[in-house]
Amino acid sequence: MTNSHHLPLGKATSEQYAVDVTPESAGWGYSSLRVLELPPGGTHHFTAGDSEWIVLSLSGGCTVSVTDDFGGETYELEGRDSVFSGPSDFVYVPRDATASLTSPAGGRFALTGARCTRRLPARYEPASSVPVELRGSGNCSRKVHNFGAAGVFECDKLIAVEVITPGGNWSSYPPHKHDVNRPGEESELEEIYYFEFADHEGTPGLGYQRVSPSGQGHGTDVLAEVRGGDVVLIPDGWHGPSMAVPGHDMYYLNVMAGPGAERAWLICDHPDHAWIRDTWPSQPVDPRLTRNTPSQ
Repeated sequence: MTNSHHLPLGKATSEQYAVDVTPESAGWGYSSLRVLELPPGGTHHFTAGDSEWIVLSLSGGCTVSVTDDFGGETYELEGRDSVFSGPSDFVYVPRDATASLTSPAGGRFALTGARCTRRLPARYEPASSVPVELRGSGNCSRKVHNFGAAGVFECDKLIAVEVITPGGNWSSYPPHKHDVNRPGEESELEEIYYFEFADHEGTPGLGYQRVSPSGQGHGTDVLAEVRGGDVVLIPDGWHGPSMAVPGHDMYYLNVMAGPGAERAWLICDHPDHAWIRDTWPSQPVDPRLTRNTPSQ
């Protein structure tokens, strides 16, 4: 196995970003992720170029100003205290636009991006509009914030969601893949995982991520111990489980995009493990998730 697709904290930085994954650095065609850290009163300008972007708070709020050929708009991003505080509001920045972020109190912000061809309008979406899904049951229970999911929020190529996994649970399970274009059955999507963990009395959390080859030239093979700020790149392969160690809740942000004409998240479960889904109806959802989840 190789960990060339595992980028520990500090291995994917650039002059402006704590995390800076581009199609060029990842060796693929579409998906991008930047993590921006702004000090109190800080401002950051960026050009969308040939990609569409969603500006999402990891912690803190900011003002987002977007300018393109059609004019300019300014949005107040309320944000949140942390990634474990529930969904955040967000701002969509279209391709060929410029954007500025200003944060009076400072904060950390994810810029999830995908190369695209259509230019859609800039938009703001409140946190109250983000669908919250409880997926799995028992020790496979997790919570999904479908803020940028296909069929939920319109983009050209970009798909982005957040997943909260309670300590001791397995997420991204059963292992699944989306590396072949099979209309109506499977999408071809590159994927980025960005991780954060809840600490315990000052002790940082950690987890584990598995990616295994899916064959037919798709040979990505990763078994990585992941910590806060780490990134795993998944160009292909069966991915899962994502395992949160007991006592430390795990957060990951997924960014996906691909060449398909249809923007869809269609997956194929690993045939050795797909049966686990059949056990879910007989088990309760982890009460740590249902306790703090709003009804949809």
